[in-house]
Amino acid sequence: MKNLLLIALFITGIFATAQTSDTTSNESMTITVTVDNIKNNTGKVIFGLYTKDGFSKEIPFQAAESTIEGNKVKVTFTNVPKGEYAIKCLHDENNNGLMDFETSGMPKEDYGTSNNPLSYGPPQFEPSKFSVSDADVTMKIIL
Repeated sequence: MKNLLLIALFITGIFATAQTSDTTSNESMTITVTVDNIKNNTGKVIFGLYTKDGFSKEIPFQAAESTIEGNKVKVTFTNVPKGEYAIKCLHDENNNGLMDFETSGMPKEDYGTSNNPLSYGPPQFEPSKFSVSDADVTMKIIL
């Protein structure tokens, strides 16, 4: 039950106000994320881009969302400074901005993280992290 509570906190954290970046670097990159094979076109998919510190505090560095067309979505995070990040996403089928749960505490809506790690508990930064360095990043997340 503890893990289910942590999953709920993770999902609701996606919707927190994104951190502001006070970077003066001219070297910022773009991260493009696609999610294919979404089970239906109902609702939207919500994304949070996190630093290590923001991941644990549920404060995204940037947030994005996309409507679903043809069971696919694509979002782009721009002006991302070099560093390590992780992405969480949620298929918000009923557009309520929250992860919905079964009475047993299991999530009703699909979610995923960058690198697509297999996990039976709440997402963790380390297996989900990736580096932004000298080139734009393109990735797929599986829900």
